[in-house]
Amino acid sequence: MSGTILATCGGWAPSDRADLEFSPLQHYAVELAGVTGRAPRMGILGTAGGDQLHLEANELRAARLAGVDAQHIRLFGRRDEDLRELVLALDVVWVNGGSVVNLLALWRAHGLDAVLREAWAAGVVLAGTSAGALCWHSGGPTSSFGPALCIEADALGLLPHSLAVHYDSQPRRRPLFHKAVGDGILPDGYAVDEGVGLLYRASQLVEVVTENPAGSAYRVSRTSAGVREEPLPARRL
Repeated sequence: MSGTILATCGGWAPSDRADLEFSPLQHYAVELAGVTGRAPRMGILGTAGGDQLHLEANELRAARLAGVDAQHIRLFGRRDEDLRELVLALDVVWVNGGSVVNLLALWRAHGLDAVLREAWAAGVVLAGTSAGALCWHSGGPTSSFGPALCIEADALGLLPHSLAVHYDSQPRRRPLFHKAVGDGILPDGYAVDEGVGLLYRASQLVEVVTENPAGSAYRVSRTSAGVREEPLPARRL
């Protein structure tokens, strides 16, 4: 289905069989592609973490264990001549966490932002964790510039909502997010705890899923009485 995004705070789980394996959220991202009769094709983007080559072997092994045909799309030391052809041939794009500010700057410099928008419209499932979840939204709190959190208000905007990640594990994000929404710096949006994902069809949130039994998601909106935070029901994966 066109216009599918799974924005999460999860992925790359510890494994007894290897260094890493797919988390339930990653398996769900693959399931959403609806591929039958062959291995799903996934492109892994590590831009936000600087395309660390020493991590790639473990990630590719995790993909093989999950029955997924995966490859990394690198912008540091780029070797792919045609990003559009590469990305549009995928079923799923998974974006790792790190610096969303660096991610956005590099994607725009290489034209990958436009390619991903085209892929989204063409039915490629876009998914990721942390920075790889925030990037699809209009913006949200980030630690891209160091421990002092700030607001990134110029993300890709495929989704017209704001997003706060790591909501339960990094408590300073909640008051900053509330203030940014209340001041109109960010539009109304959502927040997710660790292990929680938001499934969007087109720009509409259609489901909250979780691999963490204690994890929640929240709708955060500006009202005449101030900022309102509402918990959302989540389906356990």
